[in-house]
Amino acid sequence: MERNTKILAVAGKGGVGKTSISAAFVRLLTEAYPEARILAIDADPAVGLSTALGVEVKQTLDDIRKGIVQSVEMGAQREAIELLSEARFRIFDTMVEQQKFSFLAIGRPETAGCYCKVNAYLKEVINLLSHDFDYVVIDGEAGIEQINRRVMEKVTHLILITDPSRKGTQVVDTIRKVADDLVMYDKCGVIVNRITDSSLIPYIHVENTEILSYIAADKTHAANDIQGLTVFDLPEDSPVMIGAKEALTKMELL
Repeated sequence: MERNTKILAVAGKGGVGKTSISAAFVRLLTEAYPEARILAIDADPAVGLSTALGVEVKQTLDDIRKGIVQSVEMGAQREAIELLSEARFRIFDTMVEQQKFSFLAIGRPETAGCYCKVNAYLKEVINLLSHDFDYVVIDGEAGIEQINRRVMEKVTHLILITDPSRKGTQVVDTIRKVADDLVMYDKCGVIVNRITDSSLIPYIHVENTEILSYIAADKTHAANDIQGLTVFDLPEDSPVMIGAKEALTKMELL
């Protein structure tokens, strides 16, 4: 029986806390559904989600792609074809299996000279792979285009992260408009993160998109990050955890 996979894509401009909230989503889902198969995908080249979740990454999906491209460039076409046929198994090898979830890092962004057919094939492999899981959380780099280009052509839940700034809210509004053209999704919402003055909340507006939660600046999370602690070390009543839980609840994922 095919799984009814829920795919959560997290996007927004840089420096607004996407990775922290993505990690909080993974933690909340593992706690709410201990029997579920959960996959965290780090689609940001900085590989910050691994740090937030306490995962050690030894190989990325891009390492596999580079191996295939190198084989083609060296004229070893037979080897390249064999690598493609083994891609699904190689992705399983690349995955880091934690006690409560699996983790996959995409790696560096594509550069000029990459082979589109290879990239498209690998995107399809990941698309197939996602159906082995009940929940997939994708921490995307700034913008939305790479979600369509490299990871998923369809997500069920698109969650946009912004800070309280006017520039931040304009960016998520732009991302949503781009997503309307590039990505198929069922539900979309916004989280306003790192609020330092709650009296300004009435002035924060995002056009045509529901605001799922407002998260106050989280000093505990910032201190934990400096100390090398993970999202699993955060208290349940920390602003990040409370805000992330409220968002998942409104999205009917909890």
